[in-house]
Amino acid sequence: MFGTGLSWTSVLVAMGLRLGVSVEEQITRSYTIHNNCSSSVRLYIDGEFDSMLAADASMTKILGLNSGFFYTDADGESSAGAATGAIFYGDHINNHYYIFKDVNHVESGISVELNKPAVDGFCQPAICDNELCSSAFSQPPTRFTATLPGDTLVYTCPYHNLAYKITFCPSGTFPSSAPSWTTLHPNFNHHKCMDVRGAVYENGTPVQIYDCNGTGAQKWVLKKGSTKVRLAGTNYCLDAGSAPASGVGMKIWQCYDKLPAQQWDYTLFKTLKLEKTDQCLDLPDGNPTNGNQLQTWECAKGNTNQMWTE
Repeated sequence: MFGTGLSWTSVLVAMGLRLGVSVEEQITRSYTIHNNCSSSVRLYIDGEFDSMLAADASMTKILGLNSGFFYTDADGESSAGAATGAIFYGDHINNHYYIFKDVNHVESGISVELNKPAVDGFCQPAICDNELCSSAFSQPPTRFTATLPGDTLVYTCPYHNLAYKITFCPSGTFPSSAPSWTTLHPNFNHHKCMDVRGAVYENGTPVQIYDCNGTGAQKWVLKKGSTKVRLAGTNYCLDAGSAPASGVGMKIWQCYDKLPAQQWDYTLFKTLKLEKTDQCLDLPDGNPTNGNQLQTWECAKGNTNQMWTE
């Protein structure tokens, strides 16, 4: 699904070729860029520096269908193509857009609004204003399959005469620093860690117990109380599936807001309880052998198989 080592510009070119969009095609789109940040930002379009955009300033660009790739490095540290940005592509019938986030350089956050009404899942606004947002890709996609509105993080608006409004700092401020990550250990055993099997960051990869090794597959972002349990530096979360029950194996899945399978309560007793259920994250049989896949199991007070310490 995802490629690595690709610049955003090369991704756009590749997608344009796959979609059969002619470089001679003269259809254009209007893009109004607004800086809602507290200070000036550097505007990049199609990977090239365009201009400085003052605080509360706007400008409008008229560009071709596949000439819409906008981001800011804000503080000047991400001119190579990191940071969070919006990408636009399409043909004379459909217009597609999505947000890409570099979880280490969200910089300003971004939103996309349209001059057409949102109906039946089409023409929806898109926003990502912090590194935890679940409405953006965390790696640049290199291909897409046909899906219904809402099935992916790609948005579609099938209108002519379409105009976009792109806003940096949609919340009015620069995002706060990314939360720190932690490792999770079964019952204070600091030699063993909760781990993504094989460091394969894909939907459905099992979550297991493994020797602590300091790799990214064992770094998690969570907080006390109601929380997602997100794999640091990715948009994948600990997921209990659509039918929570004792014995269901744990996996990672793309993070979504308000998805019951990903909403946990990290309690004062060091348990991770799936909200609105009686199920807790559980080490099967308390067995710390490498590769033992974690599961949910009925919560029981004092069950050390369900205790997870940082």
